[in-house]
Order: sequence, then structure tokens, then C-alpha cells
Amino acid sequence: MANKSLASRKQTVIAIFLVVGLIFLIRLFYIQVIDESYTLSANNNVLRYVTQYPARGLIYDRNGKLLVYNEAVYDLMVIPMQVKEVDTTEFCKLLEITREGFIERMEKAKKYSKYKPSLFEKQISKETYGYIEEKMYRFPGFFVQPRTLRYYPKPIGAHLFGYVGEVTQGIIDKNPYYKSGDYIGISGIEKSYEDVLRGIKGMKIKMVDVHNREVGSFQNGRFDSAAIMGRDLYLSIDGDLQEYGEKLMQGKMGSVVAIEPSSGEILAFLSSPSYDPNLLVGRVRGKNFKLLDDDPVKPLLNRAMMGTYPPGSTFKMVNDLVGLQEGTLTLSTRYTCQGKSSSPIRCTHTHQSPLNVEVAIQQSCNPFHWQVFRAIINNSAKGSIRENYVTWRNHIMSLGFGHKLGTDLQYELSGNIPSAEKYDAIYGKGHWNSMTIRSLSIGQGEILVTPLQLANSAAVMANRGFYIVPHVISSIGEKGKKSDKFQKVVSTIDPAHFEIAVEGMRQVATLGTARWYQIEGITMCGKTGTAENPHGDDHSLFMAFAPADNPKIAIAVIIENAGFGSKWALPIASLMIEKYLTGTVKRLDVEEDMLNVKLYQ
Repeated sequence: MANKSLASRKQTVIAIFLVVGLIFLIRLFYIQVIDESYTLSANNNVLRYVTQYPARGLIYDRNGKLLVYNEAVYDLMVIPMQVKEVDTTEFCKLLEITREGFIERMEKAKKYSKYKPSLFEKQISKETYGYIEEKMYRFPGFFVQPRTLRYYPKPIGAHLFGYVGEVTQGIIDKNPYYKSGDYIGISGIEKSYEDVLRGIKGMKIKMVDVHNREVGSFQNGRFDSAAIMGRDLYLSIDGDLQEYGEKLMQGKMGSVVAIEPSSGEILAFLSSPSYDPNLLVGRVRGKNFKLLDDDPVKPLLNRAMMGTYPPGSTFKMVNDLVGLQEGTLTLSTRYTCQGKSSSPIRCTHTHQSPLNVEVAIQQSCNPFHWQVFRAIINNSAKGSIRENYVTWRNHIMSLGFGHKLGTDLQYELSGNIPSAEKYDAIYGKGHWNSMTIRSLSIGQGEILVTPLQLANSAAVMANRGFYIVPHVISSIGEKGKKSDKFQKVVSTIDPAHFEIAVEGMRQVATLGTARWYQIEGITMCGKTGTAENPHGDDHSLFMAFAPADNPKIAIAVIIENAGFGSKWALPIASLMIEKYLTGTVKRLDVEEDMLNVKLYQ
């Protein structure tokens, strides 16, 4: 009986071992034959995962001319654990680096990860890559990863395009798309449209032999994913006009912005001094950026949106429009002018007196516009001085001043139309009046505008009371497919009042300070300005649109420390208008003067 019990237990134990063994055999069969995830893990030490960086989208101008494209470069990657017995002397000679540089790069790579690839030397040119490629097998743990860099066929549009740089750790922490060594748009279009331009990264898994040589794709590329190129951008910019403007502005500090009034599309957007955008591409970017950043003329500063200036006389029509809207000014209103003996604001021009609003705009009469402003602020029938000032300011801001316009470029400044609260803080509530802030009537005092805002105000005049938010993108991915995200903004001024202001601007171009720069066959409406500058010589300003009927271009030009608006800003603007509307420039004497004069060294 005992023997039978013992035999039964023996059989039970054997059965259990057989079942457990069978389970292990089935599991091993599944792991080794069916489930490939363990195969991938086991082969990590002989597989190389190579990120496929997509080419960024191309950038074209409004006429389909290529402005920005890509060129191939190569990053040298390292996996520290695989680096064994490297001939550092030969390796350093190959890459033209020092032994100390080699050690520093290796320490940085190990700090990141001993097992994952990290960047050792970035942006090797295709010429250098061709030389070192055949010798890479001597250096286990190193491999080359292809990518592209931006290239600009013409040295224009630096502030418009912006530049691309390596991501920071802060960006990586915020956005999981980016990894160490990735590039991202830092400024300009490259930043504003990063999500569109960057594309989608891919991955290739390569098999590598013991000599660090690629021997093929893992499982015939079954687990590879292709990179998808970024989408192309079609700009509203006219490349020829942009290039011409940058030539005219060489040797001058300031900005030119031109807009198509009917669409809000920016035709030219330039800041001077500028620089060749190719300087901030590739391995020389860091060195060149420091040189540009240290330059006293500040070529990195985007004056078109980040430069703020008193608008001077270019602001006078804006005051007139508020007076017309509030009923304190009509076409029959006359104010006298005593010229240089006028008080509290003297006149800088000799002209008839008394004069109406159209002639006052034409002659840029300071006392007239001071009287217009005083009548608005002191209009007791409408409210208190403070209330009337708030009304004045609200009208001004509806015309695009004192706030960001919402353009599709980064780092736009608001300019400044001072608030009533600001004057309360300066002078005390109830202790300021039209006399206290009289400089606002002629575009001085605390008023500041950007060149973009001034060009937009010319577009408002051209449109008789509205603007489309200015923007530089015409279409994305497909030429001609217009974006509808840029809104129409209607001012608080009745469109009828603009006809009076526009007539004054037409007389400026035909009878006033701009009459010497008329364009054959084209009627231009504009206004010069000479803005006082507390930091140096006066600024030269001009804003205009053309033709007078059915306007195609609105423009603003600001030349820093250049004196009268009619001397520098006006001729440059008129040449730009002629170039855009006719395709050529006939006034070669004016062109030669503007091209040859350098206002700073």
C-alpha cells in the first residue's frame, strides 16, 4: 500500500516537472521565434538608430521666386560605450580639432548617455564628409547622420526670414517633439511658421558590423519610417522690391515697410543696417552672431517692428481725422498762422494764412494742427478734458496705433499712445490739459510708432478707413491658396472724412514738400515728417500710397538721424513706389543719389 502511494506521488511530481518544462519550452519558442521585441532588444548593440531629419519647407516670394532652400550637411554622432582604442591623433587631424576638444566632446557625450548617440561634431560640409566617410570604419562608436541647413541665394531679407538654431534644454522640456541636437526657428518667419516648416522626423535602423561599417537595413527596413519634408511657404514679399529697397538703404539706419492696402500683404519689409542671412547658418553661426551682436550699429535689431519713433508731421492727418469725426473741424474751418512767431507751437514753413485743413496738411502747418488738437480736447460740449482725451486716444488706436497689429512675425512692439492714467500719474489727476500735452498735436511728445504701424496707417488712408492685419504669408503649401485668418479692422472714423485727409496728402505730393519727386503717370498721396529726436539729430520720415485711385502700394520710410523727411525718406519711398508699379526706374539721377549716399560709416 505504501509503495503504491509513493509511486503515485512520484508520477505526480514527474508530471508537474513535465508540464513546467513544456510551459518553458513554449515560452522560449514564442520569445525566440514569434515575438520579435526581444530580438530587437538583444540586437541593440549591433543596430544603429539614425534619425532622418526632414528638409525644412522652401520659401518663395509672391511671384514664385525661390528665396530660401536647403543644402546637405552631416552631423558626426558618437555612442561612448562603443568607442574603443581610437587613434585620437588621426581622428583629431581628420576633423581639424585639438585633443583637448576631443576629450571635452567625449565627456559631454558621456554625461548625456553612454549608450545613446549624441552629437560630437555638427554641420560637417558635404565636401568634408566625402573625405572622412571612407575612414569612418577605423573609429568604432562614431557614425554620420545627414541633415540639411538653410541657404539664401540672395543676401536679403535677414530680419524677415529670421534664422534657425539648435534647441535649448528649456525647449526640449516643453515640447517632446524636440531632442538634443534638433534645430528650431529662432526668429522671423522661421519662428512664426516653425510647425509648418519643420516637417516630420523619420527613423532608419541600420545593422553595423564589428568594424563600425553599415552592412544593411535591419529586416529590410521593416521598422524604418521616412521623414516628411516641411510644407513650402509663399510670401507676400516681392523679392525684387525687397532687394531694391535694401540697396537703397545701404549706409543708412532705419526701415522700409510696404503693404498692399487691399489685402494687408507686406510687399517689402526691411531693416537697415542688415546682414547676409547666410552668416547665421552652419558652424560659423555662433562666431558671426557675436560679431553682429557687438556691432555698434545693431544690425540684428529688427527696426521695422522693434524700432519706435516719434511720427512727427506724418501724424497730423490722424489728428485731423479725429477732429472731423468729433465735429470740431470741418473743411470750412480756418486757423491763422504767424509763422516762426506762432505760440505755443511755432511754424517751420512760410505759407498763406488763414488756411483750411487740406492746405494745412499740404503745408504741414504746426499751429493749425495744434488748434485742431486743442479744439478736440477742450470740447466742453462733449465732456471733460480727460474724457475728451480718452475719446481722442480711442480714435487713434482704432487706426492701428498704440497696440500690436497682430502680424504673423514675432517680437512686434506696441508703440505708444499715452493713456489718461499715464498723464494722471505724471501731472496729477485734473492737473493736465491740452496745453500740457500739446506736442501730441504734431506727432511728438510721448507718441511712438513703429515703421510697420506707419505703413499700416498709409494703408488705412488708402482704404479710406480700414486695414487688413499686415502679414507676410500669402499661402502655405500651395501657391494661390490665400489665408483667411488675417482680419479686417474698421476704424471709428467715418469713411467720408478720409477724402479730406487724402486730398491734403495728394496736394503734398503735387504742390507741397513732395512735389520734386513726382512719378511720371502716377499720382502719389503722401506726407513728409521731420521727427525731433532727444538722442541726436532729427529722423527723416515719409508715408504714402499710390496710385491715388485704386491704390496698389502703401509705404513708410524712416531714416534715423537724417534730418528733413523730404531729403531722404521721401525720395527712397518714391523710388520704391516707381519700381513696384512700373517695374523699372526712370529717375536715374534720384536713384544714383540715394544709392551712393552713406549716412553712417
